[in-house]
Amino acid sequence: MVGVADGDTITVLDATNTQHKIRLLGIDAPEKAQAFGQRSKQSLSQLVQSKQVIVEFQKKDKYGRSVGKVVLNGTDVCLEQIKLGMAWHYKHYESEQPKEDRETYAQAELVARSKVIGIWRDKNTIPPWEFRTQNQ
Repeated sequence: MVGVADGDTITVLDATNTQHKIRLLGIDAPEKAQAFGQRSKQSLSQLVQSKQVIVEFQKKDKYGRSVGKVVLNGTDVCLEQIKLGMAWHYKHYESEQPKEDRETYAQAELVARSKVIGIWRDKNTIPPWEFRTQNQ
């Protein structure tokens, strides 16, 4: 793990020291300019910075990033971001997730919302997909 761009994008090195930009599957985190954007990035950094992760690759996105589930010592990092209230379950792309992950991520978001943690502390929180549309 060499870098964290934001709360849902990291850069990793493979065994040949080639860098790969990874978009975390199943989540969407606040944009950098958005409320909680920096906190979400810090949260992801604390989870993975300088650690060896496994990326369960799904596809390439329209920006050329690899999209996949990031796992650290058996822990689903994407799910952890949701549990911490640092990302939404990205339902627009949930069909790309295994059914079990879809259900687990959706439930984790409901729990984080009910605990009013992270992004859910902001009563006017705007999902990043809406923020991007409003700020293009």
